Amino acid sequence: MKFPILRRAFRALVGLPRPVKRAIAGRRVERDGQVLDLDVQMILRLLTLTAGPGEAPPLVDQRRLTDEAASGLAEVTRGVASRAVSIPVPVGSTREVPGVLDARLYEPDDLAGSTSGLLVFFHGGGFALGSVVSGDPLCRALAQQAGARVLSVEYRLAPEHPFPAGLSDAVAALRHVVAHRAEFRAGAIAVGGDSAGANLALTSAHQLARRGEATAEFVLALYPVTDAGRQGGSRVLFADGFGLRTQDVEWFEGLYLPEGLDPIRPTALLDADDLGVMPPAYVATAGFDPLRDEGEELVAALRRAGVPAVAHRFPGLVHGYAGFAGLVPAARDAVLDAASALRAGIALTGKPVEESEDSRMAYDGAMPEGA
Repeated sequence: MKFPILRRAFRALVGLPRPVKRAIAGRRVERDGQVLDLDVQMILRLLTLTAGPGEAPPLVDQRRLTDEAASGLAEVTRGVASRAVSIPVPVGSTREVPGVLDARLYEPDDLAGSTSGLLVFFHGGGFALGSVVSGDPLCRALAQQAGARVLSVEYRLAPEHPFPAGLSDAVAALRHVVAHRAEFRAGAIAVGGDSAGANLALTSAHQLARRGEATAEFVLALYPVTDAGRQGGSRVLFADGFGLRTQDVEWFEGLYLPEGLDPIRPTALLDADDLGVMPPAYVATAGFDPLRDEGEELVAALRRAGVPAVAHRFPGLVHGYAGFAGLVPAARDAVLDAASALRAGIALTGKPVEESEDSRMAYDGAMPEGA
């Protein structure tokens, strides 16, 4: 089914009376004291019916997959397909920013020529899928609702480019933006992302800070992966049936981390002994997400280190809920909450920008060599 048709079908179904939606979705799902959102449950069930067994995401080259791995990606396919239910939010303008790291800039209508906060954004996709295109709906929503510019950055993907390629790209992009703050007319610089992109946002901010370099003033992390290779807890409670499965998480981690590499090094901020250097952070988690616990444990660790950190769990939602924001009220509210947090973080951490000829010409050129 084509995405526009699928989107229209889901919009019609979400508008049905609640008893009809319950009949479609099936019995109420309650786990760990949480109730799965009815609209999300219905959409997941319908996506399950529309995705054939053994389907792999369209961005995955089947020739590189074993039969076992391919058959284990049906739920991930549904996660990718959920992009079809995202409704793009109008934004003032978008512009491609080519260079060593290609990027797309989102600028709300009322910001032309003025200073604002800037979010450096990294898309999700398990370090192996996605692009600025897949991240487009969320970037538009954050830009428009937070009143900030958003720079969505491409980074190299596994398995062709395993760790540390993606992280190196994220660090380079954040370092470049921080060093050229005036050119980007950035009163404050935030870094953020969803899922794997949230890990890159957190880790790149930490990498720069621990080296004594200037880093972002705020981090926005939506359902992040923070502890590769962990077991138990939410990875067991929500291992199957809620979109992203634990075995899919492990498969993606295997693509990103070369064999023999200690997974603690690139992804587990929980064991870092210098979290106190991190900027303030907002971390959102979904109740029915295998990654839920590690995101919330990171917030606790940041607070112990003296870092201001806000945690917000959306108990009825699943991993990747931003993909449902165009349809599901609870998912829309979660994205709006993130935008509000971004707006507040920018307001509280902003720095003055020196006017210059370069700043007045912001975005007219590419990201320079060496970004």
